[in-house]
Amino acid sequence: MGVPMVGCNCQVCQSNDSRDKRTRTSVLVEQNGACILIDTSSDYRQQMLRAGITDLDAVIYTHYHVDHILGMDDLRSLNILHRKSIPIYSSLETMRIIKRVFAYTFSDNAFLSDIPKVVPNVIDSKPFVVKEVEIIPIPLLHGKLPIFGFRIGDFAYCTDVSQIPESSYELLQNLKILVLGALRYKTHPTHFSIEEAQHEAKRIGAQETFFTHLSHSVSHSRTESELPEDVHLAYDGLRLTIGE
Repeated sequence: MGVPMVGCNCQVCQSNDSRDKRTRTSVLVEQNGACILIDTSSDYRQQMLRAGITDLDAVIYTHYHVDHILGMDDLRSLNILHRKSIPIYSSLETMRIIKRVFAYTFSDNAFLSDIPKVVPNVIDSKPFVVKEVEIIPIPLLHGKLPIFGFRIGDFAYCTDVSQIPESSYELLQNLKILVLGALRYKTHPTHFSIEEAQHEAKRIGAQETFFTHLSHSVSHSRTESELPEDVHLAYDGLRLTIGE
């Protein structure tokens, strides 16, 4: 729901620490000149403006929950400025929900200026390529919902996860950076807790792990001080560089 959460006066929601101000989870990956967005969060517009991103080559989706897809309508500005459609990639079920939520986008009667122009591409667990960048889908579970994480080179992004299937651990070996969902301290039926995420991070063994999708029960400064040296909390605006 983002932090501060509407209507809440808890310590974290009232915090003056900028790292406790959290928009909905998304990540941008730049490699070999390609600019690839994972999820168009509900706060897509604000995030793109803050990061100074002026173009995208593709959007790939982890799953269809609203905090991960609702920003798709704002892709329109890039359509207009660059006179192009933007490829989007997702599982068959996620694409079905996207087409239902954004039915006006895929309608034959829509006015072009009123809709985001996207090119849908359905993916499965096989690797695919965007502008010479290989993307490896990582099957995960979000409660009972099958979703995808993604690996690009030595980086992997696995948000909204409560269980990693045994076969997916092989896809997460020898990482330099892992971004992993960790909602709160208390257990949750569809997300790793902080403790559970630490256990998974240790098993996966990335050089560095960053927890994301944090709720308003997680104070950045306090929680960061309690984590192992190779585990950190992500925060809005965080930039990570792998290699050159």
